[in-house]
Amino acid sequence: MEYTILIHKAEEGGFWAEVPALPGCFSQGETVEETIANTKEAIELHISCLKEDHEEIPLDDEFIISRIRVGTVAS
Repeated sequence: MEYTILIHKAEEGGFWAEVPALPGCFSQGETVEETIANTKEAIELHISCLKEDHEEIPLDDEFIISRIRVGTVAS
């Protein structure tokens, strides 16, 4: 399985990540690489808990991530 993660810069330094397909699944790290590794572990634990509770495992098939370039907005 693959999941989309969104990585954000943390105000206090480092990074934090969220997993849109798994509400409540977050992690953090000092570097992007550490954040990715920690988020992978968080996803695995989140799915393990869902399985223990006999809940459905959400798939990550509804997200489209894109970037849009805009020009300077005049005021």
